Amino acid sequence: MTSKRIFITGGASGLGKAIALRYARAGWRVAIGDVHEARGKEALTELKALGTQALSVHCDVTREGDLRAAAERLNEEWGGVDVVVNNAGVAQAGGIDEVPIADWQWVVDINLMGVVRGCHVFTPLFKRQGHGHFVNVASMAGLLDMPMMGAYNATKAAVVSLSETLQNELADSRIGVTLVCPSFFKTNLADSLRASNPAMRNVLGKLLNRSKVTAEDIADQIFQAVEKREFYVLPHLEGRQAWLAKRLLPRWIYSELIRNQARRMSGFNSAKA
Repeated sequence: MTSKRIFITGGASGLGKAIALRYARAGWRVAIGDVHEARGKEALTELKALGTQALSVHCDVTREGDLRAAAERLNEEWGGVDVVVNNAGVAQAGGIDEVPIADWQWVVDINLMGVVRGCHVFTPLFKRQGHGHFVNVASMAGLLDMPMMGAYNATKAAVVSLSETLQNELADSRIGVTLVCPSFFKTNLADSLRASNPAMRNVLGKLLNRSKVTAEDIADQIFQAVEKREFYVLPHLEGRQAWLAKRLLPRWIYSELIRNQARRMSGFNSAKA
């Protein structure tokens, strides 16, 4: 039986690479797309060392043409693709009066429109095949509302809404959707961070590095969710608890809890000062 096929944006490092390696170990053919070609070559070597067929393509998710080229190559060389992971993303931190509009446009173009482009380009291919599955990587930031993260929160919330919509819209076409909303975990997200105050970079780095949940843990949860065609992947217990509190508590109580958590994280308020 021919092995299944997966394509992952932002697949050369961080969570994207962990997903690629997880699927390679399961015998899938793995294609990664990334703007960092050197990282892509390194990841490709690791993937092939696992004995799987693998591809690395240059893919800037702000360019629809890059995604179309990836889809065409997958169709030509592998006869299509079974799972597309819209993973590429960047981070932004700062107050609403501090973050330049240009930074808003930058984060929206990658975090939101990158996912939109991925779904827009690959949906016709999935429909022609008669099956397919999108994995859209958002964040608990899309379900919650931590202060000083307005641009990031807003883009991830939009990915949540888009994914929920597509789950309903594409079901009759046998196209599944999985939404991934991790909290902080060890990754290279801080590398892309644009912050209005340098102290925020240090705070975010500490939060990422102290997490007990790894990219490999999340990749495994994604693999299991796709197999079962589950929608939500919420890897962090504290994130699930906070989301439950948001849905059940009066807004003023939940809001006070979030502000207190931001103060404990310190840095965000101190960085603002």
